[in-house]
Amino acid sequence: MQLKMSEEIESFRAEVREFLKTDLPCAMAERSARAVLPTPDEDGLAWTKVLARKGWSVPYWPVEYGGTGWSALKLFVFEEECHAADAPVPAWQGAHMCGPVVYTFGTEEQKQRFLPPMRDGEHLWAQGFSEPGAGSDLASLRTSAVRSGDRYIVNGQKIWTSGAYLAHWGFFLVRTRTDGKPQEGISFLLIDLKSPGITIRRIPQMNGDAHLCEVFLDDVEVPLDNLVGEEGKGWSYAKFLLDQERATSASIHWSKRQLAMVRATARQERQAGVPLIEHPVFRQRLSRLEAELTALEWSVLRVLANEQAGYHPTAIASGLKVRGSELQLRVTELQTDMLGSKALRFFDYERVVDGDVACSPAWPPYVIGKTTTYLGARAATIYGGSLQIQKGIISKLAFGL
Repeated sequence: MQLKMSEEIESFRAEVREFLKTDLPCAMAERSARAVLPTPDEDGLAWTKVLARKGWSVPYWPVEYGGTGWSALKLFVFEEECHAADAPVPAWQGAHMCGPVVYTFGTEEQKQRFLPPMRDGEHLWAQGFSEPGAGSDLASLRTSAVRSGDRYIVNGQKIWTSGAYLAHWGFFLVRTRTDGKPQEGISFLLIDLKSPGITIRRIPQMNGDAHLCEVFLDDVEVPLDNLVGEEGKGWSYAKFLLDQERATSASIHWSKRQLAMVRATARQERQAGVPLIEHPVFRQRLSRLEAELTALEWSVLRVLANEQAGYHPTAIASGLKVRGSELQLRVTELQTDMLGSKALRFFDYERVVDGDVACSPAWPPYVIGKTTTYLGARAATIYGGSLQIQKGIISKLAFGL
């Protein structure tokens, strides 16, 4: 089955391709193509600035806040072409996660203060949700925010905070009440990460990177004006945000790009003197993955088209998250399997990002970063809520179990 687009959509696709051809810096695309997870935040911020000059940095936002007004299909095509061209992911946590919370639940002053820097690529944001002992079970978080005059005094610890060491701001879940149900005492605060009392420690990773961080908050003063929405309603805002994250966690475009790399590599890698693409067992694995990705793509398109499936929206988002993260693992697993012993070589993260890796017939460019990507993709089954948590959500909201 082939998805046939209208002439209008194909004309739009051609416009996006031409923009990417002329405005996407080659070095930036090369770093992204090496597929080392995650894309350097500096590139994400720089790419956001390039997109902002075109008016395309937050295409999924409402027009009044800088969105494009594109249809869901145009947005889908735009993201597909960006991934195909190896464009880096824009400054995602601010624009895609925090931004919708601010323009949906925030005050006018907050919208005017925080949305333009997100849209224009001036600020990086970090998500302060998980804590030691409160990962997928966010309701058990203990970071406290106590009112003191016109400020909150915040104390606690966050962990696995992606990119916090580079970020300017963070959006945090904090506990403002300890009585009643745990979910009812959580609030949503925007915190300047340069505030006195904040300590950020990077967590070394096995690939040589240290993108994840611990964030310690000791008597950090946060203005009451930085509270988004109502005090004690942070759980509702977090669920709204996580629905956004899980729907995009299907990562269909990323997986399609990785699978295209698999097919290209299989034409060059040989087994018993024959290109791998010609081996029946390999072709069977590749074909199955292509079919399953196509099915996931249609599911995403149905969500974008607001097709009424009869299930709770959160259950649908969790379903896409589960399926998408599972397929990310299988695609990257196939990438490493096909390389055989070549997949065992360690490529230092910093050297790969800087382009300081020598290639040779024994170590061609398509080998670089593939094992790291596979190991990094395993996090897709954890972030945004682990697969076990997502399956629990599906069973409860979709089937009443």
